Amino acid sequence: MRALISVSDKTGITELAKELAALGVEIISTGGTYRKLTEEGIKAIEISELTGFPECLDGRVKTLHPIVHAGLLAMRSNPDHMRQLEELKIEPIDMVIVNLYPFKATIMKEDVTREDAVENIDIGGPTMLRAAAKNYQDVVVVVDPADYGTVLAELKKDGRVSLDTKFYLMQKVFMHTSNYDTMIADYLKAERKDHSLPETLTMTFEKVQGMRYGENPHQQAAFYREVGKQRGTLDTAEQLNGKELSFNNINDANGALELCKEFDEPTVVASKHGNPCGVGSGATIEAAWDKAYGADKVSIFGGIVAVNREVTAAVAAKMKEVFLEVIMAPSYEKEALDILCEKKNVRVLRIPDITVPQRAHALDMKKVNGGLIVQGIDNKLIGDEVQVVTERKPTEKEMEDLMFAWKVVKYVKSNGIALAKDRQSVGIGPGQVNRIWAAKQAAEHAEELIGPEATKGAVMASDAFFPFPDCVEAAHEAGITAIIQPGGAMRDQLSIDKCNEYGIAMVFMGMRHFRH
Repeated sequence: MRALISVSDKTGITELAKELAALGVEIISTGGTYRKLTEEGIKAIEISELTGFPECLDGRVKTLHPIVHAGLLAMRSNPDHMRQLEELKIEPIDMVIVNLYPFKATIMKEDVTREDAVENIDIGGPTMLRAAAKNYQDVVVVVDPADYGTVLAELKKDGRVSLDTKFYLMQKVFMHTSNYDTMIADYLKAERKDHSLPETLTMTFEKVQGMRYGENPHQQAAFYREVGKQRGTLDTAEQLNGKELSFNNINDANGALELCKEFDEPTVVASKHGNPCGVGSGATIEAAWDKAYGADKVSIFGGIVAVNREVTAAVAAKMKEVFLEVIMAPSYEKEALDILCEKKNVRVLRIPDITVPQRAHALDMKKVNGGLIVQGIDNKLIGDEVQVVTERKPTEKEMEDLMFAWKVVKYVKSNGIALAKDRQSVGIGPGQVNRIWAAKQAAEHAEELIGPEATKGAVMASDAFFPFPDCVEAAHEAGITAIIQPGGAMRDQLSIDKCNEYGIAMVFMGMRHFRH
């Protein structure tokens, strides 16, 4: 048996090679791997000795040779293949142990240049792996050091590696090379100036963790992250307390996290089932917490909280009185962390870069049966033509609350309505099949949860235009004094006229924020 060994990740390779040599396996090797093995006293044949051709071009060409690839691709059960090998004086290669240039590690460096990245694109390694994997019935191909033990155990027990194991290793190779090629394509795609959606879409993700189940106990689930330098994302979070994040935790937490990024001032976002249920901004993070909690003391139970400032001991003491699933913040006072960790089940996450927004050209994807729908992320807040369309203009305070409500409604599931007063959400109507229901629900919940005066003097934000003036009627009945909405309905004038009748100020933002 002959094995070709050429690895960038040399974890466990010396021990493996010693065991193979002890089993009588002849070892062929290249470059740095050859030097390491021979320094450890392991007998090996250098690749140039096998091919009769020297490594050249700074090692770019060493295994790209017919002697190597014929030895890998010849089918042992094919008499014609074996006759040709004999005529060409080529011996079969029975095992390939290869891992690739560290392209991922290279592009993760802060100061990486395009030249460095391109130089770390492996050519010979993937070619050998694919050749060996194609001929998996005859060639054992190992790309992951984690599989060294399995291969050795079978060789020692049976003198060969089983066909099932070889097929498993072959599958692993093609997943690995596919991931490797996609990393390269993604890196180069990010480097280009044209960010239009391509004709074919390839993406790769790495598993962060397995999960007990998905949305429901009968569904399998796992959390995967994008490959590359990430900031302010859930996969970069340091978990300081609590059980592993569940599928629903991550799904819900992402919405709270992204809404929190919209605010510069101290802000707390409470979220439940992917919708904000309480949002507050204030001069201090404690004031912001009081507003977010006070907005809906019922729905926050079992909810997710995102905070854009350090959590103080005073805030932690208040949080401790509420059952929360997840808390996210850039940092925690030591006493605050001690308080929160007294509750063993609450998941406490530290995300130092919590305010960093998503990359401008990131993609938003939804799986549908038989395919994928892809769009750019909704990374804008205000349209190009913001205009006051009513006779009365909003006051400075109303405008402050309107912009607050506009940020909140951007993250409310459509049809969505958000009511706000004094930089506090006072009523949210998410995911209704018509807009008037959302408006009425927001007002009714505000009165029920906060009090009968909650909506008096508040403002209203809608994620899309008003097709009828009925939402203005509902706003007037609730005591709303100003409305912010995209505009653009055929019957806009009816809503404008109704606002003028009631003395309500209305602002058109020139863009909508559907969220399904």
